[in-house]
Amino acid sequence: MHPADALTERLGLPIRDRDLLAQALVHSSWLHEHPDAARGHNERLEFLGDAVVNLAVSEALFRRHPTDDEGVLSARRAAIVSTPGLARLATRLDLGDFLFLGEGEAQRGGRVRPSLLASAFEAVAGAIYLDLGWEVARDWIHQRAAEELETEVAVTSLKSPKSRLQEHTQRTTGDRPVYRLVEAVGPDHEKRFRIEVIVDGRALGTGEGPSRRVAETSAAAEALDLLRTERQAAKAARAAGGAGRTDAGDPAAAQQDHGELHPADELLDLPPDVGTPAPTAGDERAATAADA
Repeated sequence: MHPADALTERLGLPIRDRDLLAQALVHSSWLHEHPDAARGHNERLEFLGDAVVNLAVSEALFRRHPTDDEGVLSARRAAIVSTPGLARLATRLDLGDFLFLGEGEAQRGGRVRPSLLASAFEAVAGAIYLDLGWEVARDWIHQRAAEELETEVAVTSLKSPKSRLQEHTQRTTGDRPVYRLVEAVGPDHEKRFRIEVIVDGRALGTGEGPSRRVAETSAAAEALDLLRTERQAAKAARAAGGAGRTDAGDPAAAQQDHGELHPADELLDLPPDVGTPAPTAGDERAATAADA
């Protein structure tokens, strides 16, 4: 039985080059332990697949959302092709079960690690493109991501916590969040990071994770939760006649005092009291930098 037979059946595609598809499943840790067992690891296919996936998703979004501007389309694409987004697509295929991982990588949970799953999905897309051509690869990606491509949820819900926090703070205080490393513990291959996010001199959240990026995202999510709770409390106080005001100096609260909803509130997923202005393409480009 060929190593790629099981995945070939799962894909439902007329794969011709099964050696190439098998290579898409080979992690560098496995090749290091079995140097003569495969033509190579999957990193070159991952490089190619990244471009294939991005183009396929961009084309689909352009055609399916004709009224979205460049900023909204970028946010939709980022939600799909981000590490969590691609890992979700890979999980639907149970792709982790087909991967060739080194013993240590497998023991450390590599089969369910989002970054590894996302890379493998891109590698498989690259292999399909080389074997069967652009149209088959494009249609396969569209099929796998159909739910995400068709969604009509608010664009703010598609953004990462880091992007939403940066947009919120820039709209309310003009500052950018600062992420401070609190500690990094453990050996290099299993290091855990703890990050604190600070806005305008105030610590708003702390997050932990196996990488700085994951920890920063967790910290930003905690900060958004805190800001959401505070804003809801402030709105309740205003509704009660202004007693117990907790929003002194808050531009968003001041704007609401005049019967308007500050655009930053939608980034906290607060229900609007009145219509909320949509974010501009410039806002979207600024927020994208938060995830770099």
